[in-house]
Amino acid sequence: MSGLVAIIDYGSGNLRSAAKAFERVVAEENLALSVAVTADPKVVAGAARIVLPGVGAFADCKAGLAALPGMIEVLSEQVLVKARPFFGICVGMQLLATTGHEHGDHAGLGWIKGEVVPLGVETSGLKVPHMGWNQLVSDRPGHPLLAGLSPDSHAYFVHSYRFVCADPAHRLAHVEYGGAVTAMIGRDNIVGTQFHPEKSQATGLQVIANFLKWTP
Repeated sequence: MSGLVAIIDYGSGNLRSAAKAFERVVAEENLALSVAVTADPKVVAGAARIVLPGVGAFADCKAGLAALPGMIEVLSEQVLVKARPFFGICVGMQLLATTGHEHGDHAGLGWIKGEVVPLGVETSGLKVPHMGWNQLVSDRPGHPLLAGLSPDSHAYFVHSYRFVCADPAHRLAHVEYGGAVTAMIGRDNIVGTQFHPEKSQATGLQVIANFLKWTP
């Protein structure tokens, strides 16, 4: 495989840490890929793989993405028409939903049907935001993004809202935090993680490697 991995810069989060994690995997796995952080739709149009990170509120992230002229249109063309592998991280994953209910109701990209709702774990005595390490529980053991992960794999989370898939088959993995909380989603050439792979040490690097080698 070869080509460019485009990490979208729309003013949300520390993109450098994500880029460094992807660059590390490219080097360690000796992949014929380059990694670029970009806000230019023309660069994204030529990318082989696309990564959409995200930190903050759903509506702010969607507005930031929409503020880049032509970016949503290019993403839709690349991902939905040309079937380029796509990876959403944290709020970047949540933006795939139909609707986000953080501080009002806001339309998402609608690529994976579902809603982003409050964690709602306060009655269980658990803290919000959900912050720290949790054990991943596979819902789709055969999915390529889960390859090489042990039953004891843990990932790092920081979030107050959760993705509820309309189709349970689109939930690839979850964690237990006052009930099952979506940790990974996917359909076709699209995947996303609620956790931060760039902060999840060996587990995160394995998921990134799986994505970069994936041929959906």
